[in-house]
Amino acid sequence: MRSRYLQLDVFALRCGGGNPLGVVLDAEHWSTTQMQDFAAWTGLVETTFVLPATEISADYRVRIFTPEREIAFAGHPTIGSAHAVLESRRIVELDRPLVQQCQAGLLPIRVNEAGGRRRLLVRAPAARVLRVGVDGRLSRLLEGIQLGSLPPAFLDGGRRWWVVEFARETDLRAWRPDHAAIAELARESESLGLCIFARGQGRHELIVRAFPAGVGITEDPASGAANGLIAAWIAGREPEGSLAHGYHVSQGREIGHDAEIDVRIEQGEIWVGGAVHTIIAGSVDWPPQERNCA
Repeated sequence: MRSRYLQLDVFALRCGGGNPLGVVLDAEHWSTTQMQDFAAWTGLVETTFVLPATEISADYRVRIFTPEREIAFAGHPTIGSAHAVLESRRIVELDRPLVQQCQAGLLPIRVNEAGGRRRLLVRAPAARVLRVGVDGRLSRLLEGIQLGSLPPAFLDGGRRWWVVEFARETDLRAWRPDHAAIAELARESESLGLCIFARGQGRHELIVRAFPAGVGITEDPASGAANGLIAAWIAGREPEGSLAHGYHVSQGREIGHDAEIDVRIEQGEIWVGGAVHTIIAGSVDWPPQERNCA
């Protein structure tokens, strides 16, 4: 049986500037092994599989796979999957948020249409502060860097990240980290790795870079879950600050991308999202039945 398949560019300010995502629709007949094998074959950071919801209040269910394993939540797969559901007309747009079911729970997703463009925002899972401050391996990683006003922190909200504020945007954009050391930090703390941010000027009030060495990625062009944790850290520490109600994020330029992520902070809730472009629309037959792939 064939399934509909979309390949998307998520959080892209321009086509090719965001984070690629594969979405398999009509995945009811796929086994977990087939999902994992296909995600490994695509080589994309994440591939998602859309299924009927098993919770009465959800509109659909998503399973999210990296090339190596299934994960509970990630930002750009969530936003991209919602876009795919709407593009395929699996669900007609509603006068309320969509509700996505995943391993992280039930997540509402707002659909905003303006000027013929759609922007989606997901309410990020609640964040927990696990540790504050610099010590050990993180201290050595940041040697010589002037830090910003917020202290480094280790946060959990669907994914675990270390987040660090740099004092200057120029230092953040020019930084050449020790990726092996980030991988060790991720391994020791059972986290994705390190996410750094600095306050910007003009349209983008925050500049972000993310290094998810914990899942084998050197640098991520657009990170929804990490940006949700950064927003929670800012909102908790600076409830009256200039970023307390939301901002725009620039990410990925250092690796040839140009992602833009919207962050909204409303009564303690963090909403993260942006635009999605459909690049490929077709079907997938996995494993191919007409050939012997053994």
